[in-house]
Amino acid sequence: MSHILIVYSTIDGQTRRICERIAIICREAGSGVDVVELAQLDETRLAEYDKILLGASIRYGRHRPAVQAFVQRYQALLHQKVSGFFSVNAVARKADKNTPQTNPYMQKFFAETDWQPDCLAVFAGRIIYPEYGFFDRNIIRFIMWLTKGPTNVTQRFEFTDWQKVDAFAAQFATMMVEK
Repeated sequence: MSHILIVYSTIDGQTRRICERIAIICREAGSGVDVVELAQLDETRLAEYDKILLGASIRYGRHRPAVQAFVQRYQALLHQKVSGFFSVNAVARKADKNTPQTNPYMQKFFAETDWQPDCLAVFAGRIIYPEYGFFDRNIIRFIMWLTKGPTNVTQRFEFTDWQKVDAFAAQFATMMVEK
């Protein structure tokens, strides 16, 4: 049985929801799993895990600075473990931008780091206009208008392909710890 750490950085909670779904599938596969928000991570325990999965959301075209700082600080450890990374963003709702090879945010992230995770994924997130403040609601609406996305500020839009999340989770859960 492997011991998995799933670390996440989220703004609106969708990345956490995805991590919780991944954790369920990993537990069903027989692994012990801890799910922790990056800001709450006890970094002294990282070495205890066989596998580390990092999930991060995008807001205004960037992952949060703490995500890249974590990768840079623990890159050597991440290379010693089975590791994975997934990005959650609204642009991944488009078929031509929903893979690690075609998603511009994933490409930008790895251009800025030397980390090479064993397992990668990109998931479309969600837009929850009614929960945003005035500024975020209008900026996100403008971005959606530019990218031909939904702009009705009274609605919530779920783009996450949960079957894709499940398939990624099953793949990560079954990766052998051989490093």
